Amino acid sequence: MDKLHQKTLTELQAVLRNGDCSARELAEHFLQRIESHNRLNAFISVDTERALAQAERADEALKSGTGSPLTGIPIAHKDIFCTDGLLTTCGSKILNNFVAPYDATVVSRLNTAGMVTLGKTNMDEFAMGSSNETSHYGPVSNPWNTTRVPGGSSGGSATAVAAGLTPVATGTDTGGSIRQPAAFTGITGVKPSYGRISRYGMIAFASSLDQAGPMTRCAEDAALMLDVMCGFDELDSTSLQQDSTQFCAQLEKSVKGLKIGLPKSFFSEGLDAEVGDIIDSAIKTFKKMGCTIIDVTLPSSELAVPCYYVLAPAEASSNLSRFDGVRFGHRAEKYDDLVDMYQKSRSEGFGDEVKRRIMIGTYALSSGYYDAYYSKAQKLRRLISNDFNRAFEQCDLILGPTTPSVAFEKNAKTDDPVEMYLNDIYTIPANLAGLPAMSLPAGFDPKGLPIGLHLVAPYLEEGRMLNAAHQFQLNTDFHRTFPEEFIE
Repeated sequence: MDKLHQKTLTELQAVLRNGDCSARELAEHFLQRIESHNRLNAFISVDTERALAQAERADEALKSGTGSPLTGIPIAHKDIFCTDGLLTTCGSKILNNFVAPYDATVVSRLNTAGMVTLGKTNMDEFAMGSSNETSHYGPVSNPWNTTRVPGGSSGGSATAVAAGLTPVATGTDTGGSIRQPAAFTGITGVKPSYGRISRYGMIAFASSLDQAGPMTRCAEDAALMLDVMCGFDELDSTSLQQDSTQFCAQLEKSVKGLKIGLPKSFFSEGLDAEVGDIIDSAIKTFKKMGCTIIDVTLPSSELAVPCYYVLAPAEASSNLSRFDGVRFGHRAEKYDDLVDMYQKSRSEGFGDEVKRRIMIGTYALSSGYYDAYYSKAQKLRRLISNDFNRAFEQCDLILGPTTPSVAFEKNAKTDDPVEMYLNDIYTIPANLAGLPAMSLPAGFDPKGLPIGLHLVAPYLEEGRMLNAAHQFQLNTDFHRTFPEEFIE
């Protein structure tokens, strides 16, 4: 029972199956930790009654021997996933009264697996941000240093896992929103191939880029989650017809002879020296494991950020048009007519960053500018994808830093959107190409702040990537290190 919040999913499985702890006791443990550490602001809502009811059903399943590997394990969902009967806000005032009438497919599958929902985690408004400072519900703190940001947009989920408020959480990744906060908080975060996980019930930011994924302590936990989360869904037109996935079965393979590519552009100007040193050390670990390191080039990747910030806002401007105060969400109290209601409801309901991206996207799609911006960005997206295809003819995985720096101070970049956007410079290319990618802990800077290692795999090769990450974690213990202030 000692320090349940520091255990991996596999370890918690053993605790539950050995009868050392019931699912209800486990849920109560994490609910108490959420309450004790609410200053982190990691959660928007917590549903104690639901969690305990699910835990009691899990105990019955475990007692009868009908439970799955995840039965009784607590989980928190990013507040972008519709959850039947629970507030689903996307971190926005415009949805601050929206209670979802159905479950997202991801939520439904994890419920069926017997997991226990603790609540919904804080996030940048409509997943737009890299620091979790744009949320209507206030910023989230990084448990390694509470004056620092946890990254975004899945910062609430990242902080909750890192501080031991939940053993696992869901996140979404449009341009790095799982991997960047995973790097800043010292956990493991995976963005699968586009189409691997259903987007049904996941409120859209940029539909051709958004992908759900797990945020966990280690790669083994991520594989366990992905075995349940992945799969075809007839409710999602972008869901892949795919064979059943068994990522856990691939973890123990030897990585000897694995070819790992290093893009020169990821190790050039803009990368902090401390981050570069830790990544160099990680590369040496992979060499000791028998991997071969080669240089590769991704010549178009340096244009990924401007490409992304044309395409993503364009899609957002379309997706967010549904939030107009008519059918659900915030509606202005006083207005003259229908158009005035639209304008006032959206002006009051959306924050500055969301408004900025809607305006950029509307401009890029407007008459006279579509060909100049949006069409060119789509062509550049193809070039970026082609670069990866050529690189993977030479190597099995691509390695680099997840972020150019460690977690920065709160309010340090809120007045400079471009500088904020550049935090995703290493993560965005994988989204544009639809490739699986992940961040895992690789070490710490001199101030004790986590540094993330980034891996990218060919399309649908999550198993290869998770295998390499797991073997790295068998040879290191960074994923076992816990923020000192939250150990007890």
